[in-house]
Amino acid sequence: MLHNVGRLNDIAVVLIRYGFGDLVRRIGMAGALERAGRALHWQAPDELARLQPPARVRRALEELGPSFVKLGQILATRVDLFEPAWIAEFSKLQDASPTVPFSALRAQLVEDLGDEPENVFDELATEPLASGSLAQVYTARLRDGTPVVLKVRRPGIVPVVEADLRLLAWLADLVESRLPELHRYRLREVVRQFRRSLTRELDFAAECRNAERIAKNFAGHPDIIVPKVHWQWTNERLNVQQRMTGIAGRNLAALDEAGLDRKLLARRGATAVLKMMLEDGFFHADPHPGNVFYLPGNRISMIDFGMVGRLSEERRFQVAMLMKGLAGQDSTTATQVLLEWAGSAAEADAAQLQARLDEYIDQFHGIPLGELDFAALLTEAMAILREQQLPLPPDLALLIKAFVTLEGLGRSLDPDFEMAAAASPFLARIAAEHYAPAALARRGRHNLLRLANVLGALPRDLEHFLRVARRGKLKVDVNVSALDRFGEQLDRAASRLTVGIVVAALIIGSSIVVARQGDFLPGWPPLGLLAFVGAVVGGLWLLGSILRSGRRRRERSDAGN
Repeated sequence: MLHNVGRLNDIAVVLIRYGFGDLVRRIGMAGALERAGRALHWQAPDELARLQPPARVRRALEELGPSFVKLGQILATRVDLFEPAWIAEFSKLQDASPTVPFSALRAQLVEDLGDEPENVFDELATEPLASGSLAQVYTARLRDGTPVVLKVRRPGIVPVVEADLRLLAWLADLVESRLPELHRYRLREVVRQFRRSLTRELDFAAECRNAERIAKNFAGHPDIIVPKVHWQWTNERLNVQQRMTGIAGRNLAALDEAGLDRKLLARRGATAVLKMMLEDGFFHADPHPGNVFYLPGNRISMIDFGMVGRLSEERRFQVAMLMKGLAGQDSTTATQVLLEWAGSAAEADAAQLQARLDEYIDQFHGIPLGELDFAALLTEAMAILREQQLPLPPDLALLIKAFVTLEGLGRSLDPDFEMAAAASPFLARIAAEHYAPAALARRGRHNLLRLANVLGALPRDLEHFLRVARRGKLKVDVNVSALDRFGEQLDRAASRLTVGIVVAALIIGSSIVVARQGDFLPGWPPLGLLAFVGAVVGGLWLLGSILRSGRRRRERSDAGN
């Protein structure tokens, strides 16, 4: 990590500036700053000191640069790990970066187009329409007059991203090893999720494949428009797509001026996203207003398919069962689904989790499914998961975040919008299809094939097991981590006891020698003096060992708090 020392110092300085100096010290980064002669007694300005921790963390991520902004956007999807106040702050992070001059992009653009841009496009703006951390977007017009946008990857961004990913992985390991109280945030897992997401976002061709897959799923829905991809000029570093010229999702006032129907738009948008989630199992994971355009005829266009979620048929059924369990006051079903999602990480007592869910969903008794506030329902369910320290798989965390974002988008268009009413038909259809004869037969065949494979491999596996056992190479490993620490403590105690016995023997021996031998020094026989010095040295070592042990215990106690 020597080549990252400068970057680590920058990170430590920003964290200290925003009031996280104690964190810097506890993970050991303060030492590097002290050796570099950097001050560690800085205090945050009054304006920053008045901010709540979520806002300070968001400001720090913004100052640390694009990779950390992207990380914050991933954290915004982890509703199972962070409370709503944190999610709200992370959601404010905007992917914006200083503009790179077009001249710096031109050589790469010529290479990707296979020709000079002037020979491909009738018009091409040299000022970007948008500038993000990974790419810049330009408007252009093809020779046939078709308006398009060019998403051009920043030159040299891949090595920078890879270096940041290595640094973040190292920091996650450091924090989790030295700050046990932060284990519940599962930083290693979050960084792994971030690596997968960012790697996919760097491949613009993959983003276009996502768009075409969703466009195919909406082939029979003329009200939902996905921009067309121009593949002859699209590759890993360049994305050329049809330009949407409707009303931006954030410009709600323009909807009324254009005479568009807000209620209809809310209903169509919700139906489209719910179809992606619960019917297709492949969905736009970030359906916020910036990724939506409203077109004439109350049509809707979605853009930016870099972040998508995937749900298997079984996952979709589990989502339906969770929602029906929460809405139908069936805490047993809801508990089973949540524990199944948590998998081996489920450390909570099932009875305790069910009791908390019973207490929570009882307040919805008698409320029809179509009138429930699904966003509030899911938000509180996530709060119970955090309380019980039960994580969600990343695909489900994306789903919940997208679901809550969708409800907010629908209510911004129509204050009377009810997500539950829009979702109810999908949930009922999923449950019905799961138990349909054809679905039962398909799962039955699949399970029979799996069983046949296991039985077919059983003779070979048993033969291998017996062969290893006959050779005496069969091993059973029992790893109890607490025994290692206990062994160390026992070894230290035995060493101290041995030294204590030797010191006591030396004291007694020196006393006997003093009483029976002649003088070497006035009143001190030689052997008696030697034994006494040995006793003093052994006693000082024993005292030092006890003091060092006490200091280590205090440090571990402080780290645990």
